[in-house]
Amino acid sequence: VQLQASGGGLVQAGDSLRLSCAASGRAFSTYDVGWFRQAPGKEREFVAAILWRGGSTAYADSVKGRFTVSRDNAKNAVYLQQNSLKPEDTAVYYCAADPQLSDWYGPYHYWGQGTQVTVSS
Repeated sequence: VQLQASGGGLVQAGDSLRLSCAASGRAFSTYDVGWFRQAPGKEREFVAAILWRGGSTAYADSVKGRFTVSRDNAKNAVYLQQNSLKPEDTAVYYCAADPQLSDWYGPYHYWGQGTQVTVSS
């Protein structure tokens, strides 16, 4: 599975973005997918995830109520809708996938290149 995140950009605080994670491979619909982010000088952190079976989701406390993860298996894509963006959401966002996630935080077997989100105050 190859993953590619896109949809990032420069926005103002309070704006919205929708990040996309496009995947190659017919089995992607049976992969659990997570979103992570890494800000300059900080460690990578978990943002959100969605299971392929049942569509259960999980969110970091810092984004709960503002971000929504969803998937469209017909398009081999997973999305991260980001609303009410804050300057502290500025980071490179990565999507990751795994055929059988044991924990929301990983490990994830496949990782994509990130997309930059910059939120100005």
